Amino acid sequence: MAKPSVRSAAIADVSAITPIYQQAVLEGLASWEYDPPDDAEMRRRFEAIVTAGYPYLVAELGGRIIGYAYASAYRARPGYRFTVENSVYVATDTHRTGAGRALLSELIEQSAARGFRQMIAVIGDSANQPSIALHRSLGFTFCGVIHSIGWKHGRWLDSVYMQRALGAGDTRPPTAAK
Repeated sequence: MAKPSVRSAAIADVSAITPIYQQAVLEGLASWEYDPPDDAEMRRRFEAIVTAGYPYLVAELGGRIIGYAYASAYRARPGYRFTVENSVYVATDTHRTGAGRALLSELIEQSAARGFRQMIAVIGDSANQPSIALHRSLGFTFCGVIHSIGWKHGRWLDSVYMQRALGAGDTRPPTAAK
């Protein structure tokens, strides 16, 4: 079986990214939005992330974009500027192809190369064991659970926090101000 390839996303990829996210909004728990954004809104979000200097990636299999991932600011205040939060979405009909692992692995590498020192995963619901296992397998450690913090699909949802050091992590101060 062929493995997905990962590359930096381009604005032209937004039309393939949008339905992946729309499906996640409508059917999944990774996003707690209720109304899926359209292409124009997804384009605006893409441009904001890329313009701010964060990596944004797509996974392809057989010429089709089957997933995407990006890093973004964990919090807006300057003290958090060395920390990113990851987001990874894979089309449901292509789960178990290795796309999530390939995307997250490359996102970790690109985020470290850009000087970020910590990556946070905020996983929608403690029942999302595949996402928790993926993050754990790539070096994330469990930080905690905020129980019943969100409501979607007729039930209360937990938010699971995991963390991974990037590059030198917290072993020394940053060498350049971001």
